Amino acid sequence: MKFICLTLLIISRITDSRSGQYDVVGAVDPVFAVAGEDVILPCSIKPNISVVDMRVEWSRPDQKDSQLVNLYEDHEDRNIEQSQSYRRRTKLNHQELEKGNASLKLSSVKIADEGRYKCFIQSKSWYDDATVDFKVEVLGSTPVITVDGFDYLGGLRLQCESEGWYPEPDLEWLDSEGVSLNPESTEKHRNAEGFRVKHTITVHQSGKIHCRVKLRHHMLETLIITTSNLHPVSSQVTFIYIFLILYKNYKQQEIPKRYAPHTILILMTSAAARPKLWVEVNVILDADTAHPRLIVSDDGKQVRDGKKQQGLMNDKKERFIDYLGVLGKDGFSSGCFCFEVQVKGQTEWDLGVTRGSVSRKGLTVVSPMIGYWVVSLRDGACWARKSPQISLPLSGKPQRVCVFVDYEKGLVSFYDVKAMTLMYSYTNQSFDKKLYPFVSLGYLSNENSTPLIICDESY
Repeated sequence: MKFICLTLLIISRITDSRSGQYDVVGAVDPVFAVAGEDVILPCSIKPNISVVDMRVEWSRPDQKDSQLVNLYEDHEDRNIEQSQSYRRRTKLNHQELEKGNASLKLSSVKIADEGRYKCFIQSKSWYDDATVDFKVEVLGSTPVITVDGFDYLGGLRLQCESEGWYPEPDLEWLDSEGVSLNPESTEKHRNAEGFRVKHTITVHQSGKIHCRVKLRHHMLETLIITTSNLHPVSSQVTFIYIFLILYKNYKQQEIPKRYAPHTILILMTSAAARPKLWVEVNVILDADTAHPRLIVSDDGKQVRDGKKQQGLMNDKKERFIDYLGVLGKDGFSSGCFCFEVQVKGQTEWDLGVTRGSVSRKGLTVVSPMIGYWVVSLRDGACWARKSPQISLPLSGKPQRVCVFVDYEKGLVSFYDVKAMTLMYSYTNQSFDKKLYPFVSLGYLSNENSTPLIICDESY
């Protein structure tokens, strides 16, 4: 009997000794993932030994009855009793098991997946476990800045709102120097779709104002640029550009292409009136109006010189014959609208608006007198096409130009988007017919094959 007890004691001590040689290791810090993405929950044996012949069980100890997440046993996954919510979403890398790596891949993460996970590894003579805290983040909507008028000192009241976040995000305003600005009011609500945040602020200075919503690892940001006294007509007019700047995983230097900056909206406000919205219209070029040398893309967003007549001279369409011009399909006879054209790389162009009824044949000069409100690039210089022409002093050659029209005010303005500067404005004009977007590659011919491109949000 003493011999048996001694034998059991020796075996027990050997087992305890062996168990002290290995540890199951999880993650020291919580693991984060965005809803809808995949995540790896780390778990391994240190020092590394193969766990191919062992039992590896992942479970949720923070849930009722400790839900089974994934079970590996006898060299295969045995998930008959796996919790329904994890079906077909979990996977162990069987090749990594040989290296002692029992990390679990969880696909298509959901908010309900957030919580504590236990990785349990067991051999015939040893077992240990480790826990992993998993946090889920949901990216909400792009922050939207709206203008809510002016205070009695002429300060601009701005509201920034975003919704659909989880957990509750931080929203902050920053000036052009990156200094945080204190909001005047703050609203936070939670519903089935997540958290909604809204801050209001009043600014009295020109420059860049950022509205930023962020979680631990992610951020979305909208930038508004206010420039007072920019327009030459009235010192009371303020032009405001709003640019959308999205950053995902902002600690990384590389920004995905789908998060590249682009203009979403432009507002013009007056100290004597409430803000006025400039609608960014969807311009589609009308190939039936294009000069016979021009090739218009199938989607109506690009036009280039085809270097030769396209055999369209006698198709009885109302085409441009001298200017290499083309009109937009839709005209506008009220309100405010704008559109943008990429002119980068092109050495000769005309942009603006025109009456649809103007003659498109035998034209040698475009000007407001005959129904064209245009700026042009010729020989490296920009011109406002009045009679006589006006040279436009620019710091560099524009790459992307915005055309803005306020029909009722008789205003047509042109902006260099990259430089964020006003190029020229036609003021106090009289419009009584529809105005159509007009783009041209110059007069008679253009040897530069670079296209003009109509820009929109999908560009």
